[in-house]
Amino acid sequence: MKPTFGRDLTTGSIPKHMVAFSIPMLIGSFLQTAYSFVNAIWVGQFLGTSALAAVTVSFPVVFVLFAIGMGLTLATNILVSQNFGARRMDELRKVVDSSTVLTYALGIVLTILGELFAPDILRAMDTPPEVLAESISYLRIFLLSLPFSFGIFLMRSMLQGVGDSKTPLYFQFGSVLFTTALDPILIFGWMGLPKLGLNGTAWATLISQIVALVALISYLRMKKVPVAPSWPRFNHLGPVTWATLRIGIPSAFQQSLVSIGMVMVTGIVNGFGEVATAAFGAASRIDQIAFLPAMTFGMSISTLAGQNLGAGHHDRVREIFKWGCLFSGGITVLISVVAVVFPEALLRIFVSDPSVIAPGVSYLHIVGTCYVLFALIFVSNGIINGAGNTLMTTVFSLISLWVVRVPVAYWLSKRMGSVTGVWYAIALSFAVSLVVSMGYYFSGHWKRSIKRRPPTGPTTPNPGEMFGHETGEA
Repeated sequence: MKPTFGRDLTTGSIPKHMVAFSIPMLIGSFLQTAYSFVNAIWVGQFLGTSALAAVTVSFPVVFVLFAIGMGLTLATNILVSQNFGARRMDELRKVVDSSTVLTYALGIVLTILGELFAPDILRAMDTPPEVLAESISYLRIFLLSLPFSFGIFLMRSMLQGVGDSKTPLYFQFGSVLFTTALDPILIFGWMGLPKLGLNGTAWATLISQIVALVALISYLRMKKVPVAPSWPRFNHLGPVTWATLRIGIPSAFQQSLVSIGMVMVTGIVNGFGEVATAAFGAASRIDQIAFLPAMTFGMSISTLAGQNLGAGHHDRVREIFKWGCLFSGGITVLISVVAVVFPEALLRIFVSDPSVIAPGVSYLHIVGTCYVLFALIFVSNGIINGAGNTLMTTVFSLISLWVVRVPVAYWLSKRMGSVTGVWYAIALSFAVSLVVSMGYYFSGHWKRSIKRRPPTGPTTPNPGEMFGHETGEA
């Protein structure tokens, strides 16, 4: 089948676009989750507790840095989708140039800072002395992959901005397979290679990210796709770079706040002992699966809204909101029912200790019933982000995490004398976040973030003609 690049989301059936665009991203998310499970098995089952502890203490650092990169590339997705929807191809090229410079520069700077301060960061996190050296070594190798990971985030955001969610999936699938195969080879020293132990997983990640990024860029340049990066034209980066930063900095800040907020909540849970921590960890794995459809539809909605707002088709945004609520909310309701009705069966996938399962069941009974609230938040936030108003969704995250979840979790768990107070705080934060996000959406103030433009006329070339390929349809 001939590869396609670009999907015109400004015309045609919105539910069809939403489903066809979201499915490849959802599959990609499941692939990445599956790999994280496989990697955890290699480390936990074959390398022992200390290796698993080293990965565990390194993860929050990596997660915060990844959040910054993904936040910045969200700005790229928004600007690409808006310019693609408005058929401003020269402006789109400027966004590609600007984002390429910013993203790789950020990746390199964060890598250098991480390499320098990794020991201090891990000590500040109270890393156990017996795993500190192993954690520093693992983290320093893993951080070398940061610029390449940011490059992949950037390419995925740009392709999704022009409506192509399939190409990133193909390369992600290849990357996951390659890393899964390379992990044991480098861990155990197969095929005559040195036995690297835990560091083998970090080297496998670095190698696979380099291969995936080079292959993806080469493929896009060979196909002459407009968002394929090339040597940037620095003389026109100023205004576009500022627009990217104006949208990207709040988004990166928001993603970082979410990451740090979860670390804080985990710290509160840790205060109730290892049983509570284990229960929270197992239940969070179920959350991870439950949230995937909502997060995927949120990205799809952001791109749909961006293209249609860029084209001046404001009336279609209401339909995007309606179908987003139906799809994201409907799927998540089904997941919620399974989590609430069969919590013990789900938890036993990860743990078998009855003392751990009991608080895990309590978590799913309380938080699982509120999964649909989380799904609907991503619908309204997706449209607000698609309009370029990432500052407001950052404010919503501030309110949800730092005004509600963290302080209420601390206060309520102390007052109740139980970790269950944390569960109620998480559920309450979903409800508060939904109210403020939906309130802002229905107020219409988000429309001020983008100038109104007349709908595209009939003389506009279709994306397939501009790309030299057929328009993507599922």
